[in-house]
Amino acid sequence: MERALQLPIIDLSSTDRTLLADSLRKACVENGFFYLINHGIEEELIQRVFEGSRRFFGLSLEEKMKLLRKNHRGYAPFYSEKLNSADNPKGDPKESIYFGAPEDISPFGYLNQWPPQEVLPCWRSTMEEYYRKILCVGKRVVSLMAVALNVDEDFFEKVGAFDPPTALLRPLRYPVAGEIDSSDKYMHGAGAHTDCGMITILVTDGVPGFQVCRDKLQKPQIWEGVHHLKGALIVNIGDLMERWTNCLFKSTLHRVTQPVQERYSVAMFFDPSPDCVVECLQNCCNESSPPSDVPAGFLQFVLQTT
Repeated sequence: MERALQLPIIDLSSTDRTLLADSLRKACVENGFFYLINHGIEEELIQRVFEGSRRFFGLSLEEKMKLLRKNHRGYAPFYSEKLNSADNPKGDPKESIYFGAPEDISPFGYLNQWPPQEVLPCWRSTMEEYYRKILCVGKRVVSLMAVALNVDEDFFEKVGAFDPPTALLRPLRYPVAGEIDSSDKYMHGAGAHTDCGMITILVTDGVPGFQVCRDKLQKPQIWEGVHHLKGALIVNIGDLMERWTNCLFKSTLHRVTQPVQERYSVAMFFDPSPDCVVECLQNCCNESSPPSDVPAGFLQFVLQTT
């Protein structure tokens, strides 16, 4: 029987910012995961996001492959990602699509890839609306983390973490076992991993399967199921924030088991700007606990960890 984990609950409607920051710090130190409630994103919008995701993933493979991922934007088919080769030697049996900011323009031109309006009406406007709102939520959370770390609340803004925003929005679909090769039926939907960036904000459709391992160094690992809390988002710490805090905040191992029914989720990965320098906060280190890593730009950090 799966061991259940009750994550801490962070209520963004709280007027006691000091108490809220203290609760957030405790959650980030002890779990690296928490529920976020009263975040301001309407349930109606979330349901439109999921409905659009179901319609997109319900398109023919031929139609989806027209949007095949490039420049970190677009469709990622089954087995195109291998988060943990021990869990899933063939790759993860899930499909997804990546979007950047609605104003996501580079020297290569506009990067986001969308199905034609006549194929999937309104999905682009829905996802762009959700992106802007979840970006605002993420900035509020990161600001609160700064307070919890005893630095200025706009610290991460001032060091260029969101200038420009490089957060990636990723709807995902996990099929039931019968839809993939029968030999793969015991694979995980997503292999055990930690996220690379600052934080990740996840919303799910309520289908079980999400698990965390709070102590990634413990052998054997203990996996606990994260139950769905209606109206709540799930937030977790990434490797970059763990590095910024000298391992005070935990980047927690997590995975998705093979679902017993079709499962959808939408993750927002908050990565800083490419030129943002990640350096251990001074109040997170001392002589007995020196910085575990040297300062590095975000792109350099990614290359070191991949």
